[in-house]
Amino acid sequence: MITTAFPYITLLLFIASILVYIEAQTKAKFFEYLPAIVILYFSVMSLSSLGVWSKTQEITNTYKAFKSNLLPAMIFLMLLQSDIRAILKLGKKILLTFFLASLSISLGFIVMFTLMHSLFENDSWRAFGALSGSWMGGTGNMVAIQSALELPDSKMGYVLLIDSIDYAIWIMILLALVPFAKKFNRWTKADGELLERLGSTLDTTQEKRAIDFPSLFMMLGLALMVSVITQQIAPLLPTTSFLTNTTWIVIFATLAGVIAGMTPLSKISSAQPLANIMLYFIVALIASRANFAELNQAPLYIFAGFIIITIHVTVMILFAKLFRLDLFSLGVASLANIGGIASAPILAGAYHKALIPIGVLMAMMGYIIGTFMGLGVANILRMIDLHLGVKEIILQIIT
Repeated sequence: MITTAFPYITLLLFIASILVYIEAQTKAKFFEYLPAIVILYFSVMSLSSLGVWSKTQEITNTYKAFKSNLLPAMIFLMLLQSDIRAILKLGKKILLTFFLASLSISLGFIVMFTLMHSLFENDSWRAFGALSGSWMGGTGNMVAIQSALELPDSKMGYVLLIDSIDYAIWIMILLALVPFAKKFNRWTKADGELLERLGSTLDTTQEKRAIDFPSLFMMLGLALMVSVITQQIAPLLPTTSFLTNTTWIVIFATLAGVIAGMTPLSKISSAQPLANIMLYFIVALIASRANFAELNQAPLYIFAGFIIITIHVTVMILFAKLFRLDLFSLGVASLANIGGIASAPILAGAYHKALIPIGVLMAMMGYIIGTFMGLGVANILRMIDLHLGVKEIILQIIT
């Protein structure tokens, strides 16, 4: 049994690195539906359940130090890749479709939780709040919200279960619908030529410097300094039961990343691999505190995820008819929210290779808004959990 910090940290990094390497080398279809980061979580969780390491004071202190200090740095680096000016080039109709997808997913969470919250354990709103961050952004947003809401690591298993099982089925359905795009577009009276023109003019292959030692080292130092600064500023601001010190840290790191993404720093290629390393390590840390024995409501959570997707799809179909939206835009907007950068370009490429940039940019938009919208949804779920009425919830949101 591991009882000291160094072998504990080393084992987590080793498992994460091996899984990433296997995914990159094999390029197996399996990883499209069950990403390495999900396998990482359940692999480490299995070792934790078997008692490979014990929660000694040294290991606990190391876990807290790495997670709290790396999280703001990871958020900053993740958002550094998202230049909002490039995203705005998508045009009004594409952006409208993306935000309609985000709003319908938010509505799905709110309606589902209103109907089912009494069936879940106490404070289940935190788990669904973290999931909403993932389903309107990505895994990085989910981890950020998990920390901001102080969701226990033991409950993250529910979030990852829904995020992997429900998502895998949803992406298969969207890919299966590609051949029916023309029939759907005729029904909604959508303009298909708009996408062809847009796909031919967009280009996300920006000139980026090669990953080299100076830029890698500089980016690491900058990200860690952002972490230090955000953690120094956050305690100076007022807190509430929802807006905690950690929430302020997450918000400031997000804003720093969005602003820096509009500078030449966004062209430095070192940011993405560094962000991914930190993300995988943080997920491994979270999984190391979890246990399968604590996931006694897994089927109910998975079912709730399908309820959310069903509401999302129903609302999007209504919007498609109302605004004459095409199936491509609907599908990619949905997957840019629920699947993120790993899957939205795949679905876009299934329609036409020229449309892949649209999938990339939509997913980047999810990175930017996912944390803010996820925190907003979580706050509404918290108020539902407190059995507040509709008028009280609206008043609290306004004030």
